[in-house]
Amino acid sequence: MKPILLFSLSIFLCFWAPKLRANQIDATGREIKTGAEQTELYLPLLKGKRVAVLANQTSIIGQTHLVDSLQKLGINIVKVFGPEHGFRGDASAGAKVSDAIDARTGIPIISLYGKKNKPSKEDLQDVDILIYDLQDVGVRFYTNINALARLMEACEENNKRLVILDRPNPNGYLIDGPVLDMKYKSGIGMFPIPMSHGLTVGEFAMMANGEGWLTNKVTADIKVIPVANYSHDMRYVLPVSPSPNLNTEQAVLLYPSLCMFEGTYINLGRGTYFPFTVLGSPAYKGIYDFNFTPTGIKGMAETPLFMDQLCYGLDLREYDTEQLRKSGQINFEWIRALYKASPEKEKFFDSKLSNQMNNIEIQIGRGDFRQQIIDGVPMETIRAGWEPELTAYKKMRLNYLLYP
Repeated sequence: MKPILLFSLSIFLCFWAPKLRANQIDATGREIKTGAEQTELYLPLLKGKRVAVLANQTSIIGQTHLVDSLQKLGINIVKVFGPEHGFRGDASAGAKVSDAIDARTGIPIISLYGKKNKPSKEDLQDVDILIYDLQDVGVRFYTNINALARLMEACEENNKRLVILDRPNPNGYLIDGPVLDMKYKSGIGMFPIPMSHGLTVGEFAMMANGEGWLTNKVTADIKVIPVANYSHDMRYVLPVSPSPNLNTEQAVLLYPSLCMFEGTYINLGRGTYFPFTVLGSPAYKGIYDFNFTPTGIKGMAETPLFMDQLCYGLDLREYDTEQLRKSGQINFEWIRALYKASPEKEKFFDSKLSNQMNNIEIQIGRGDFRQQIIDGVPMETIRAGWEPELTAYKKMRLNYLLYP
């Protein structure tokens, strides 16, 4: 990467990071405290135990990493498990991550996004209790809840207890999109939940236990440390980027509406420093004025779609995300508009062209969406098709809520 790009990125992060703590209070002025920050509630469970942690760069107490904090408090952390993007959050999306030794602490790191996706019996032989602390964004195709479910299964199989340090869902207000048709089950959709599920990870874990979603319908021994002074409808700005390509609040809030484009021949800003806030392709030249050029960026997108090509399309960096909050719905109009405007409609849903692993059926979780968009079916009609399952999910969800 060129020095000027590194400098620009560091300046961007410096300006972005300080404001992230600005809105971390509820409507009555009480401070929102994550599960991790309430050490008094879980340190007694860890004292004298050999502890393993599933964590990444979002696992913080204040401005200090959870692992560093617990070590200073005398907790014996014997190993760390790393999810997609790695323990320190610097691996590209989808990139396999290898085992390593953490340079900062000397603790062994076992990757759960490489040769295996859950701890083995051997991994847990010298562990008494486990901690899960990953920031989620409340969307089905974000893989942290899959990692949580597999960790729950490993804990049950090896008779270990799992402490889940809960964190707010920045899209907690949003419960929308089709409930996954399990014939389209995949690595980005493992459970019958809508595209935006309106749960924290603690609530999801309770739901996975209660609904029998773990392999062989096992029930894991979990202890959720809930967030204090939090409700699902409040605005919560993440203190740390949850992954390299969700590096702004705008991207996090647009993610439920834009990630479906992974199943299309459209670039979502991968290969720029503002991913998940723009949409485009070279085909829209002369149709849209806004343009951007994806390039290879280590740790974000090293070989993005339309690399080094001028892409034209939509700039959503200044889009008012309060419109999403007011509607309470995922915005499907962008995919409808870009399909309608495309001069290459036969390529629009061709995920093989874009070198994507997932087609639009996998992203949306239904088999009829592609043809409905092609046929110009009104959005009201499309929504009516999945409304019964979504309504049933919303009712079931009430059984597992920890927050209003």
